[in-house]
This record gives sequence, C-alpha cells and structure tokens, in this order.
Amino acid sequence: MSAELSNRHLRDALESRDVIGQAKGILMARHGVSADQAFEDLRQASQGNGRKLRDVAAEVVGSVSLGRVS
Repeated sequence: MSAELSNRHLRDALESRDVIGQAKGILMARHGVSADQAFEDLRQASQGNGRKLRDVAAEVVGSVSLGRVS
C-alpha cells in the first residue's frame, strides 16, 4: 500500500471517529444514556439497517440544527 493511500485511510478513519463521537454525544444528551449505550444504539441501528456506522452517525449529527438538539 502506498504512503498516500495509507494517509487517506488514516484521515478517513479519523473523520469517522469524530462524527461517531459527535453522534454519541448527541444521543447521550438527547436520551440521557451513557457513552457505551449511545455507541451500542448506533451499532444496532447500523446493523439493523445494513448501513455503515459512520453513515448512521452522520445522520444523527445532521439531525441537529442551529446548535439545538432536536
């Protein structure tokens, strides 16, 4: 694997981690759950819908508008 490709994979992984962390925080605030439970909720939604975890997380993050949790 080339260094450029490795760097791109690392950037993608870091971006995914950030959006998953943001989604966890939103779910924690929205539902009053722990970080572990928020991650489990994301994971179950991902598996239940056959979607990537980062895509489910991005949808949660996208559901927040104007700095307010809906």
